[in-house]
Parts: sequence; C-alpha cells; structure tokens
Amino acid sequence: MKTRAPGKVMITGGYSVLEGAPALVVAVDRYAHADTDRPEESPTAEVAHALGDKAPACDRSELFHEGAKMGLGSSAAVLVASLGATFAARGQDLQDPDVRSNIFSRARDAHVQVQGGGSGFDVAASTYGGVLRYSLLSGVPCVLHAELPEELHFSVYFSGESARTSDLLAQVREFRERDPNAHQRCLIDLAQASEFAVQQCEAGTAREFIVAVRRFGEALEELGEAGDCPIVPLSFKRLTVAAAEERATFLPSGAGGGDIGVFLGEAPPSENFVARASQLGMHPLTLSIDRYGVRTTSL
Repeated sequence: MKTRAPGKVMITGGYSVLEGAPALVVAVDRYAHADTDRPEESPTAEVAHALGDKAPACDRSELFHEGAKMGLGSSAAVLVASLGATFAARGQDLQDPDVRSNIFSRARDAHVQVQGGGSGFDVAASTYGGVLRYSLLSGVPCVLHAELPEELHFSVYFSGESARTSDLLAQVREFRERDPNAHQRCLIDLAQASEFAVQQCEAGTAREFIVAVRRFGEALEELGEAGDCPIVPLSFKRLTVAAAEERATFLPSGAGGGDIGVFLGEAPPSENFVARASQLGMHPLTLSIDRYGVRTTSL
C-alpha cells in the first residue's frame, strides 16, 4: 500500500501556540511517500516509536533541497505517511474521520514522546491538509479548517540552510529563565498578534490580514531581539522591509531561524523583491495548498 502526506508552512503561532494561542498552518504539496511493500531500513525515531520494526519504506526527498532539510515538517510528514500506509494496508479508509483522528493522535503522541514536547500543528497539517486553525485548549488539540482571504497571494522561500527548532526553543527557554517578566511580555504580544491574525483571516480582507500578520512578524522579531535568539535573521529583516514597500509582508515560518520565509501580498512579489531575495540567497519554492492530507496513491 502506498500513501503520501503533505508538508506544512506555518504562518502565525510560532512559540505562542505552546501557550494556548491559535496558529495558522498551511499544508503544502511537497510530500513524504510511504510504501508497505518495502520495509524501512532506517526509520526515524518518531516512526520507530509509533510502529516499532514494522515501518514501511518512506521517501522524504521532496521535503529536502540539495540535501538540506527545508523546514516543511518532514518528520511529521514521514510519520503520518508511514502510519497512513500501515492503516490502509489493514483495510482502513484514510478518508474516514475516525481513522484520520486515530492517525493524528498516534502521530502526535509519537512526536511529543520523541521530541520531548511540541504542539503537533505540523502533524495536523500532514494528516488533515488544507489551511488549519490549530490551538491547544488545556493541552488538548483543537483542529479547525480555515480559508485564507480571497485575493491573497502566498509565496514561500527557502534560504538554503536548515534551522534547528529544538535549538531555538532551548534559547527561548533560557530567556524565560533569565528574564521571566520580559519573556512573558513577549509571549503575550505574540499571542495577541496571532489571535488577531486568525480573526482577520476568518473575517477580514487580504489587506487587513496582511497587516495583522505583519504585526505578528514584528512580535516574533521582538522576541528574538529581547532573548538574543536568531529567530529573524538579518536577511529576513531586509526582505520584511522590501515587502512592506509593496504593501505586503514577509516573515519566518514557525519558530524561525532562517530556513523558510513566507511572503503574503495582494499581488505576487515584484521583480525587485524577487531579485532582492535572490541576492540574499533565498530560493523561491513552487508550492500550492494541499487540500487532502494523508491519502493512498498509485504513484
């Protein structure tokens, strides 16, 4: 049995989703492909935790660029594709809501156990697909489908370098221990900005949503500066300024660190923006929203 599960791009919710704020995450059409006809010789730690030595072979090359992990949620996509293939091989319908819920629960549990925490938003994107509003209510995941505003242009760029989310989270934890009051102020600002961005996504225009997401990006930059964490690299800051000149915004995806950047505008990025991004080493990725999540495939 063959399955595939999409990667993800997080628009808002970095760090604040762990504090209960809603996140916006988009499943994208780069996939992990699992195949139960072949065993996986070197399963990831998450897959080994979920499936032991019964893991199907899984190809995650679409989620890498010239050997570098792009930050599109490869570990979550591999885990969900592997579980999906295993479930489908047992005759379970991956479109059944109960089956999907079971895949999500098992995948999130394995992710949390292996990684020592995490919200699970990337697992949700790989499982359900589409645009999601994801939050933790007293630690319990709440997954709701959403839609980006009409006339919003969504572009994704990769810096060519991988970022380690675990390192960034550790640095933010050190900031909390060093200056809990400053850390709390930053997290409150992030949470409020993410909540407002979700509201504008659901009820606002593209222009209003862009402004709200820009505010979240500013709060993310403030957290990095206050905690002396490389959440928003200089190249990203320069592209944020360039995007603002065309009534758009540019910000890191997820925890930041310099891998994936997201451009949101009322029009595609201008030739000047694309040239500036290229000068700064940013590679545009041809991505679309994946609407279906994990599913069987004949590929």
